[in-house]
Amino acid sequence: MEQYEDKQFLEALVKALVDHPDAVHINRTVDEMGVLLTLDVHADDMGKIIGRSGNTAKAIRTLLRVVGMKHDARVNLKINEPEGGKGMSNEMAEAMQDDNPAVEPKSLDQAIDDLKI
Repeated sequence: MEQYEDKQFLEALVKALVDHPDAVHINRTVDEMGVLLTLDVHADDMGKIIGRSGNTAKAIRTLLRVVGMKHDARVNLKINEPEGGKGMSNEMAEAMQDDNPAVEPKSLDQAIDDLKI
């Protein structure tokens, strides 16, 4: 099976963040809108992936877009709610949804500026 840089990057990043790395599963599909990576993690790890106010999920999406720009591809991330999840707040539900796909991707400089604390 051929490995893709965007999928490998996401897998390495997410496995470094979670307590249950064996439960991380990523599905990669490509259509006219670009690349869609669908992420499944252990229910106990959802908070680590979403982060406070969805900031971790936003940062992961920004990094994936930078990886995609390297290959002239639009990369989007969908985070699936795990079975047995504890339910979620509206804030968490919003963070799990991908940003507006109609928005133009940021330049590399803009993405790096967004990551500065």
